[in-house]
Amino acid sequence: MEQNTPLRCGDWLRHHIQHNLQAFDPLGHKGPELRQAAVAITIVSVGTSRVDNISSYPVRDQEAALILTRRSTRLKHHAGQWAIPGGRLEEGETPEETALRELAEEVGLQLSRDRIIGRLDDFATRSGFVMTPIVVWGGSEVNLTPNPHEVRSIHRIPIREFLRPDAPLLEENPHSQHPILYMPVGYTRIASPTAAILYQFREVAILGRLTRVAHFEQPPFAWR
Repeated sequence: MEQNTPLRCGDWLRHHIQHNLQAFDPLGHKGPELRQAAVAITIVSVGTSRVDNISSYPVRDQEAALILTRRSTRLKHHAGQWAIPGGRLEEGETPEETALRELAEEVGLQLSRDRIIGRLDDFATRSGFVMTPIVVWGGSEVNLTPNPHEVRSIHRIPIREFLRPDAPLLEENPHSQHPILYMPVGYTRIASPTAAILYQFREVAILGRLTRVAHFEQPPFAWR
C-alpha cells in the first residue's frame, strides 16, 4: 500500500486487518514483573465531525484513521504527550476489558467486545509498565468526547499518515545499543512507546509484515 492511497473505513479494511492479526502470534512480556496496562488501537473514519485532525495532505470523510489523544497538561505523569487511549488493568480485568473501559472513559466511545479484532506484542516501558495493545474496530459513525481530567484533545489521524516513506524516524541513544523510534505525524513526531506500537500496527495489521518492536528505546522524558 502506498502512502498516497486512502484507506476507506469499511468492511474490506476490517477483514484485511483481522486477517493479518489472525496470522500474527503476539509476544507476551518475559522480563521482570511490571505493572500491567492496555491500550486501544481504534480504527474509525476521519469523518466530518472530527474533533481534530493532523495530516500532511487533504483527507476524505470516510478515510480510515486511528484515535490518538494529547494528554491533559494537568496530569502528574506524561502531561501533554501523545497517547493511545489506555491505562492500568484493574483487579480481575483482562487487557481487552481494560482497553474498552479506557476507550469509554477517555474519549466517550463505548464499544462491545465483538469489536476487538486482535492484539499486538506487549511493550515494556521505561516508566514501569507492560502495555498490551488491543486492536479495536470503531467504525465510520462514531462521536468522541474528551474527558477533560485526562485528555486535552482528541485526534483522528489517517492511517495513511503512518505509511509515510519517512517513517519510522530512528535516533541514536547514548544509553542503549538500540535506537529511539519516533513516528512522524504532520510536521511533528510521536515518541515511543506510543510510536513503537503505532509502527507495529502499520507493519503487521496494514502491511502484513512480521515486525517486532519491543527492543526499541524510548526518549528520556518517557522514562518517568
